[in-house]
Amino acid sequence: MSQPSVPPPTQAASGGGGVQVRCAGCKLILTVAGGVTEFVCPTCQLPQMLPPELMRVQLKVATPPPPPPLASSQLNVPAHGIDPTKIQVPCAHCKAILNVPHGLARFACPQCGVDLAVDLSKLKQLFPPRPPPEEENEVAIEVEREEDEGGMVGETFTDYRPPKLSIGPLHPDPIVETSSLSAVQPPEPTYDLKIKDDLESSNALSCLQIETLVYACQRHLHHLPNGARAGFFVGDGAGVGKGRTIAGLIWENWHHGRRKALWISVGSDLKFDARRDLDDVGATCIEVHALNKLPYSKLDSKSVGVREGVVFLTYSSLIASSEKGRSRMQQLVQWCGSGFDSLVIFDECHKAKNLVPEAGSQPTRTGEAVLDIQARLSEARVVYCSATGASEPRNMGYMVRLGLWGAGTCFLDFRDFLGALEKGGVGALELVAMDMKARGMYVCRTLSYKGAEFEVVEAPLEAEMMEMYKKAAEFWAELRVELLSASAFLSNERPNSSQLWRLYWASHQRFFRHMCMSAKVPATVRLAKQALMKDKCVVIGLQSTGEARTEEAVTKYGLELDDFISGPRELLLKFVEENYPLPEKPEPLPGMFGSDFKGEESVKELQRKRHSATPGVSLKGRLVKLPSFLSLSFCFINAADSAHTESDDEFQICEICNTEEESKKLLRCSCCGQLFHPACLVPPVIDLVTGDWSCHSCKEKTDEYLQARDAYLAELLKRYEAALERKTKILEIIRSLDLPNNPLDDIIDQLGGPDKVAEMTGRRGMLVRASSGKGVTYQARNTKDVTMEMVNMHEKQLFMDGKKFVAIISEAGSAGVSLQADRRAVNQKRRVHLTLELPWSADRAIQQFGRTHRSNQASAPEYRLLFTNLGGERRFASIVAKRLESLGALTQGDRRQVGLVFGPTLSAYNYDSAYGKRALVVMYKGIMEQDSLPVVPPGCSSEKPDTVQDFIVKAKAALVSVGIVRDTVIANGKDSGKLSGRIVDSDMHDVGRFLNRILGLPPDIQNRLFELFISILDLLIQNARIEGNLDSGIVDMKANVIELQGTPKTVHMDQMSGASTVLFTFTLDRGITWESASTMLDEKRKDGLSSAHDGFYESKREWLGRRHFTLAFESSASGMFKIVRPAVGESLREMALAELKNKYRKMSSLEKARSGWEDEYEVSSKQVEIVDEAILYGCSDFCLE
Repeated sequence: MSQPSVPPPTQAASGGGGVQVRCAGCKLILTVAGGVTEFVCPTCQLPQMLPPELMRVQLKVATPPPPPPLASSQLNVPAHGIDPTKIQVPCAHCKAILNVPHGLARFACPQCGVDLAVDLSKLKQLFPPRPPPEEENEVAIEVEREEDEGGMVGETFTDYRPPKLSIGPLHPDPIVETSSLSAVQPPEPTYDLKIKDDLESSNALSCLQIETLVYACQRHLHHLPNGARAGFFVGDGAGVGKGRTIAGLIWENWHHGRRKALWISVGSDLKFDARRDLDDVGATCIEVHALNKLPYSKLDSKSVGVREGVVFLTYSSLIASSEKGRSRMQQLVQWCGSGFDSLVIFDECHKAKNLVPEAGSQPTRTGEAVLDIQARLSEARVVYCSATGASEPRNMGYMVRLGLWGAGTCFLDFRDFLGALEKGGVGALELVAMDMKARGMYVCRTLSYKGAEFEVVEAPLEAEMMEMYKKAAEFWAELRVELLSASAFLSNERPNSSQLWRLYWASHQRFFRHMCMSAKVPATVRLAKQALMKDKCVVIGLQSTGEARTEEAVTKYGLELDDFISGPRELLLKFVEENYPLPEKPEPLPGMFGSDFKGEESVKELQRKRHSATPGVSLKGRLVKLPSFLSLSFCFINAADSAHTESDDEFQICEICNTEEESKKLLRCSCCGQLFHPACLVPPVIDLVTGDWSCHSCKEKTDEYLQARDAYLAELLKRYEAALERKTKILEIIRSLDLPNNPLDDIIDQLGGPDKVAEMTGRRGMLVRASSGKGVTYQARNTKDVTMEMVNMHEKQLFMDGKKFVAIISEAGSAGVSLQADRRAVNQKRRVHLTLELPWSADRAIQQFGRTHRSNQASAPEYRLLFTNLGGERRFASIVAKRLESLGALTQGDRRQVGLVFGPTLSAYNYDSAYGKRALVVMYKGIMEQDSLPVVPPGCSSEKPDTVQDFIVKAKAALVSVGIVRDTVIANGKDSGKLSGRIVDSDMHDVGRFLNRILGLPPDIQNRLFELFISILDLLIQNARIEGNLDSGIVDMKANVIELQGTPKTVHMDQMSGASTVLFTFTLDRGITWESASTMLDEKRKDGLSSAHDGFYESKREWLGRRHFTLAFESSASGMFKIVRPAVGESLREMALAELKNKYRKMSSLEKARSGWEDEYEVSSKQVEIVDEAILYGCSDFCLE
């Protein structure tokens, strides 16, 4: 039972209205009868008067004989009219209690108008000593929180069996469904399977797989309002058996004469699984054609001969085309033909999820192709099949055949549908999944994780790795400064530097992700060896293999190396080598830098170019900016100097003597074109001149020009060589850094090499340690007997046959692969699944987890999620946790399944949320000193402000070093040395960027920044919970008494399936009577399961004059106790013994316990009545708040 925030005021004994006020002296809450304006506190005996705002209310009531006011110990009511943020003092004239703001010394009484003054020195003497302010009552807060949460039921899964079909055997493994979905009934099955008898005799499909066949075929009989055939969504979890279900659908349609089908999946290897599944259901006559092995010509032509059967292709093939321009899409549509009404299976359909990307991104070609083929084949029977097909509502854009938006719905298009879901929050996502099941278009079951173990293993950085990480972070900060300096020397001709910084931050993130992976290698190897010693086998999951860096190193250094490649080092080398901003290298010209410049042809060419040059144009014809030290007079001939050349034929005059005598002997300067007598020159020219000749003035200008040019180009060359030298030094520093090896090669080597470890990845080659133990050799993964296409299948078989007991998988090589402890396999040892690298998205996480947890397994796996103790690495967990939360809400129908399936610890890493964005803004403003921090930073003390200021200085410098704080300036004067800058708006809310960037900080400041962020986030979430603003979505309500109020109301009827939506209103009573609580304790003791600490407890502290009572008994978890309260029943949260003893004391008197319990139960039953509205989908036993 929840206590109301403002209960109605207690009536006065005389029947008149009363009000509640807080005593200005002792601060107790008093109830003042109607009509009474002056009273004396019965506790501190202070005479006082009602505040003016309540005075008018009281005067309207006839004054009865004034009863003594009641203290708060007698009534559980809050105060009115008192502002706790202000000082309460009585007026010296009329005695009214006034709310006076702190610091206000003079004011007028609003009641009598008298001017008043506050003497703070005498204020304490006015009132008697008050009790010390009460500390925060944790027990009271805890009780309120549990009352607000409404007693949610902890169980989120229920065992699953088809509710309306009884065909086929039970599934070989326990199957469960979320409680939200299990409350929804599917429509009545009306479809009659043609292969029903075959399935019952062969037991090839379980009852739940047959149920999927019935509802999918039933759904395919309908058409949407836009004319397209309705589709079906198989959302079963990984390992349930979707492949065999698809084979059953193909076999059923085959019996109806529909002999063609398209099966689109993620990998060509899965064609063999498709063949196996068809054989298992008895469809051995149906051929499976791998499209990637067929030409681009017509599939049903004589040369190809594919006239019927299953065409198996990948999503990559769907967008492929030949060199001649013929596409696979055209080929498939032509093969299907007009009126094609057979199956189109989108297996692992999450590959098409980016059809409607985030703002600023473009749709993927895969998503557009999936949409296109559905539009071209409007009569096709479409099946969407994936455990993660709708990890968030945006990813449902290609599911146009579900009929959730468009004609005949409430949503004009998908964006309208998406906007409604985003506004509705988590609860809206859950309702979508429930609605789809109720309308017969969706099934979603999952393997029970009973028996599976989940653990988040923190792998703290070893001392050597810690030092390595610190030096790497410092180097990246120095590299950023170096790049900024180098970029400043570039001319305007260089391309925009934004590309440089995009590459820098991308490499920065990739580098430190490699570092985080490498830091977990020792823990991974240790856990793997421990599992092997316990006769278990190991599966290690990662995402990146480092193949690109390895191949680059092999190309550079050769096939034989001294040791394994360091991925981080090669990444750094590649980035600096390709992106370090060098100025343009000057091209050497004849005669430059001391070379011989005596050739007449060179002089002639230079003078010709110089004379014909256009100002502002380089010798190569490109516009240039002339250096300040090169005057135009050096480069170009004055126009007046060459004016005479225009009339050479009319006037041939010596420029020195100005005569026309001996005009035939005049020498013409080949540069300026002026004429001279040989005798007039100083010194005179005696020898006969042949060829080009230059006058003394032009020679001088040419020499000056050459000297200036050489000096200019020498400066350019000097700058280039200095930059090149800096780049070379940086590369040398990178080569000298102590950086870890490629994690994949390192793990394989430490666990026995390729002979002991099965590798299922996308890489083509690997480094193997030489037999002598010295050096490593690069070799291809495939052999003469095994092609590259089949190498992963070969490795998988070696693992399943027990010839190798360690498997390493990546997304590229393990999609759809089954590695569970299969009862049909030789290797049935229990799997220990280690996630060295958490996948980027929930889709990939689910797929990776599902490799080792599948149907028909001898034992459930153990999952170990490895994280370092670096705050920044939680960035990767944050992304996945966010997807897992919404995945649980939409794909599984209940977001709470995440906490139970993947362990309660993983969902705690969801930082990239609305509250995370707000927390980031608060933190940034605090660090930039625009606002105060709401929490004390880690490692600081509120009593020592210097520690907080020191942290802010360090935090600001750290954010500068990773590029979050920009345009930094170091202040002078009284703030000398203080950094100032700004954080752009786009970064203020970008949690992902913050978590990315802090990866590049030294571990100490990185963890302190992250802890500050988490502390602020927790505070915001706690405040939202207290204020009732936290989005909890759909919750299950648990109560002892549930009463239906009024008549159920049908609010919607689905025309296609007949499912109805009905609104119910209930009254719930969750309280536990004393008799029920006593019975629970007695049964525990009779079973012999009780402990010495079981029994009734009362809180050590009072709250509003009352103590809280509880029943505690030990749970299955050692040292933890279940808590039962009179008002709300059993609490979800268990309490540790130490916490229980700290907050409560055990009661020895049962009579006292009974009295307190019954009193609390009675008070809560009178205070509130919970009324919940529930929506029912097509059934009579589903209730939802």
